[in-house]
Order: sequence, then structure tokens, then C-alpha cells
Amino acid sequence: MSTDPTAESGALDAYSAVVTTVAAQLTPKVAALRIRSFRGESAGSAVVLTNESHLVTNAHVVGDASEGTAEFADGTVTRFHVVGRDPLSDIAVIIADHEVPTPPDYGDAGSLLVGSLVVAVGNPLGLSGTVTAGVVSALGRSMPVRTRTAARLIEDVIQTDAALNPGSSGGALADSRGRVVGINTAVAGIGLGMAVPINATTHRIIYALMHDGRVRRAYLGLVTTPARLTPAQAERYGQRGALRVVEVVEKSPAAQGGLHAGDLVLAIDGAPLGDAQSLQKRLFTDAIGQRMEVTVIRNGALVDAVVLPSELPD
Repeated sequence: MSTDPTAESGALDAYSAVVTTVAAQLTPKVAALRIRSFRGESAGSAVVLTNESHLVTNAHVVGDASEGTAEFADGTVTRFHVVGRDPLSDIAVIIADHEVPTPPDYGDAGSLLVGSLVVAVGNPLGLSGTVTAGVVSALGRSMPVRTRTAARLIEDVIQTDAALNPGSSGGALADSRGRVVGINTAVAGIGLGMAVPINATTHRIIYALMHDGRVRRAYLGLVTTPARLTPAQAERYGQRGALRVVEVVEKSPAAQGGLHAGDLVLAIDGAPLGDAQSLQKRLFTDAIGQRMEVTVIRNGALVDAVVLPSELPD
């Protein structure tokens, strides 16, 4: 099988052009963070978020610290203070003491496809302004996070083969147009990295952190897993997926509402659910203490349960 060297060279040049353009756009807008707390000194990255000197990073990057320093590619160093952190989404918002570069464009991770070109910008291993590139190797991954009082899955995590290393966390994952579509958060293994997606739920979390310093969530007490409906069920109910209840926490709002392990949750207040994200994005401040009608399939029959979500403790 023969190949055309000219065509190959053109493809490589086009790839290089995309990566270099995105790198030039983003590198000035990603800071290297240095944080000192009672646990010692740590490092990470952050991405400019607003024209008011806010930056977004990972909650695990700032940990329990209240302040630190941020250094930009042009050598500018400024102190920052933590505005708010949300360990259950691994997102934190910080604010710099001085003016920072203008924010990049933010996109929607929902526009990504497996195989899409992505560019990661961060400060791995203390090497500031590091750029790596690769593709989206998988979508829809889940990543468990845990606090002292709660556990949760971050849904729709982006998996990429763009090289990520310690210190990359909090940096930008951008699409081929330079739009930030994820915040790099973890190294999953050799050749695999993960990023928290930028989507409607993430924007809601960031808004809460900027304005309230925390994210209030409603609590049902359900442990669920995505489940595919049978063809007959899919045709009857007009959706292909549901959430199977794996566990109902004792004395939780879900238990008091009569939900059982094994139930297939189809909808809440008539809105279909197909994945954990579709449930979690409903469990914010405005759902606390508000009546919810949960429609489930139980033993082949439709059952409606009424639950009153409580507030998830910090």
C-alpha cells in the first residue's frame, strides 16, 4: 500500500497549525499555582475564568488552603484567595489579587466526539506552560469522588490520551478551536487522562461557588447505575435508558418515599432520566424540601413515589 508523502505532510502541517494556534491562545491564560497548607506544599494549574480576575481549578488542587500564588507565562506572579470549592465536582474558584489575562472562550463538552482533537495546557511537574495534544479517547466516563460525609460520581468525564502528569490538574483541555471544554483533573493510567467537562451543570456549580462560596445540593439517598431498557419497554415508555436503583439509604428521603432497590427510575416530575447526570443536575438548591414525583418501573408495572429531598450536608 503506497502513501502520498505530500498529503501526509499536509495533514501533519494542518495538525501542527491547530495545536500551535490553540497553544498560543491558551498558554497566557493558564496559571501555575503554588499552595501551602498544614499538609505541606502542593502545585497545580488554573484557567482564567472572568475579567474580574477569577480563575477555575480543581478542588483537590487547593485542598483545604485559603490562599496561594499564581504565576503566568509572562512571569507575572500574584497571590490568590479561594472563593469556593466543591469536592463533589472537583471544581474550585479562586480570585487573584491583581489583574490577570482576559479569559479564554469556554465551549460545551457535549459537542465533543470520540476522536476529536484536544489540546491540554498546564504545568505538569513544575514545568509551566506545557502543551500536549491528543484525541478524545472516550466519553461518558464516570469518576468517583468522596468527602467526609458524601460520595458521588462525576459524570460525563472526558477521557483523553493527551499526556497529563501531576501538576496538570486544574489546567485547560481545549477543542480544536481553542475553546475550553474541560478542566484536567486526574491521570487514570499510562496514556490516559481525565477532565471534568464544561457543560450546563459545571456552569451552575461555578456560579454557585462565585456567589455563595459553596454548592448546596439536594439529597435523595439513592445509589443508582444506568440501565438500558428492553426494546418493548423502550417502545412503551419512549426512552431507551433509565437508572436502576442499587441501594436506598436507610431513613433517607428516598426510603421514606417508598423507593426500593431494583426499581428502574424513568422520570422525575415527568422529565425522563437516562443517566446519573440527568438526575444529579436536578439536585441543586431549588430542589431542597420540594416535592418530587419519581416514576419507576417495579415488577413490570409503573409506580409513582413522592419524595422530599433534604439538604446534603457538607
